[in-house]
Amino acid sequence: MGQRLPFVKTSGMIRFFVMPEFFVQRFFPMSGSAPNTANALAALKQFTVVVADSGDFQAIRAHQPQDATTNPSLIIRALEQPQYVALLQQVQRTYRDHSITDRAREVLVAFGREILKVIPGRVSTEVDARLAFDTDATVAEAEAIIRAYQAHGCDASRILIKVAATWEGIRAVRRLEQSGIACNVTLIFHPIQAAAAADAGATLISPFVGRITDWYKKQGRVWDRPQDDPGVQSVAVIYQYLKRHGYSTQVMGASFRTVEQVLALAGCDLLTVSPELLQQLGSMPLPPDFVRRLDPAMTAATSAEAFELTEQNFRFTLNEDPMASDKLADGIRLFVQAGRELDARLV
Repeated sequence: MGQRLPFVKTSGMIRFFVMPEFFVQRFFPMSGSAPNTANALAALKQFTVVVADSGDFQAIRAHQPQDATTNPSLIIRALEQPQYVALLQQVQRTYRDHSITDRAREVLVAFGREILKVIPGRVSTEVDARLAFDTDATVAEAEAIIRAYQAHGCDASRILIKVAATWEGIRAVRRLEQSGIACNVTLIFHPIQAAAAADAGATLISPFVGRITDWYKKQGRVWDRPQDDPGVQSVAVIYQYLKRHGYSTQVMGASFRTVEQVLALAGCDLLTVSPELLQQLGSMPLPPDFVRRLDPAMTAATSAEAFELTEQNFRFTLNEDPMASDKLADGIRLFVQAGRELDARLV
């Protein structure tokens, strides 16, 4: 049975079509033999930079990832644990005469600073999603986050600013990258968001897997293999597109539901994974069918036409894809809700 390729651009519009098995092999090539390692996590690290998707820096320490990502939802989850309450209280005492916005920013930065102590690489800190449709405000908040890190002696080169992949957010990314602030563009559900972010010079993009999977499952879609998961396929197509067109932007798959989804994207530049799934991967014997699935050397076979990256085409293309438009709007709402919950804890 053929598989559904996430997109093809024709006459200025995006069409879906069913792709035969040889196209599946094109987007999910078998690259070499499986590495000789003790567990799945060690094998994955040979091909991919593993990033911890958590605000729990004690859990991060246990799995020794290269980088880490945070967002208000993850911080709220971490604050449910007693060991992190003191950090929140310290921020409240130190910044009691500052605005709620300043205090919320300082909480995110405080978690980011602690995470930097236990990883060798970078931490991503998110701009308030309530600014997702305001370019100037996004730039100003990103600059404020960097200043807050620098005020505590942190090297700005170890910070990635997470920005939602709206048209306004991506315009802000262009300005921030030009000023030397590295960005991680998040909430990516469609290749045109990835293409626009890469064209803006984004250091990193975070296409989501699990939320796409969830959406299609609700529509009644079923599949037998992780390679056929539409969330996995979306990241693979984005990876191939960016490599094919020569962008330096790195691709970091995010929002995983299962270890099988993670392993199906072995070879992606980075994968950000929850501590729970990292634990499973670390204790999981290497699957006999494990191979590198994504490899920049294999993109010559792909022929995806370049997108027309105008505002009109960006908005129209997203609107034409019910999944992408639904999940982008839903993702922003969820992050906004988490931001409000964090504010409430700081009153």
